[in-house]
Amino acid sequence: MTEPGSRVQLGYLLPTREQVMAGQHDAASLLALAVQAAAIGVDSLWVGDSLIARPRHDPLTLLAGLATRIPRVQLGTAVLLPALRNPVLLAQQLATIDQLSEGRLVVGAGIAADAPSIRAEFAAAGVPFEKRVGRLLEGFRLCRALWQGEPVNWDGRWSLQDASLAPVPHRPGGPPIWLAASVPAGIRRAAKHFDGWFPIGPDADAIARGTAQLAQDAAELGRGTPTVAVYLTLCIDDDAARAQATLDAYLTEYYALPAQILRSVQACYGGSLEGALDWLRAFVAAGAQHLVLRIVGDAPPVLESLIANRAALNA
Repeated sequence: MTEPGSRVQLGYLLPTREQVMAGQHDAASLLALAVQAAAIGVDSLWVGDSLIARPRHDPLTLLAGLATRIPRVQLGTAVLLPALRNPVLLAQQLATIDQLSEGRLVVGAGIAADAPSIRAEFAAAGVPFEKRVGRLLEGFRLCRALWQGEPVNWDGRWSLQDASLAPVPHRPGGPPIWLAASVPAGIRRAAKHFDGWFPIGPDADAIARGTAQLAQDAAELGRGTPTVAVYLTLCIDDDAARAQATLDAYLTEYYALPAQILRSVQACYGGSLEGALDWLRAFVAAGAQHLVLRIVGDAPPVLESLIANRAALNA
């Protein structure tokens, strides 16, 4: 868990989905972009998850590749859909990545939105869409039990008898898990069961309210306050109207939904760098300790500008 008042961390979401949408299926360009972002000075690199709803590179395989190519920075999922995976297999995969990265893995995880394409994705994976919250919670409890390295007996959705997992993660107890959630019940689940809260928006005021609830819930449960990370989408252009139009076109193509609907639930910014710094600063003031940035357009120059001005985010 991150101590309040520490320097805000800046992360970059690799464009796995965008590359596939552009017909670029190679992984070499993604690895090169990740190396460039790490050299610029980002604190973390992230990859998304989807099978057929929004096809892209497998996040766990890609993170394993990143772990062997890039030192120091954190590596994470933004966000993983663990309900699509058997938790015993998932525990082994995550432990292996944590070993490859020597303890730099962060697992951002969510339950997935209720949409026809997501339901079809669950059906394609042979997983029931209903009761996915309970499956996520039990699945991670089982992962954490297996990560202890001792024989596990389990009688629930999955059945194990004296089952031991190897390797155990590099980090004792396993990688931190940050829950993506927006509703009060989800925030309380983050406070009770997980190491971080990882919302997607819709604005700094909502994050401030959620952070306050998270701290209150954690205190009531006798836990330290989990890390607060926020997933944010930016398009930087001195021509604000052009930035907004580019952002709207991106959202519509990415999700096949009207941009206005997406902006109502996701935190998005289009405009100048100065305006972006003010916008990001509002999330830091709201309690965000880690900003995970999805950048629309040419990312490296934007990352360079943000890193050069990162001190202003804590002002």
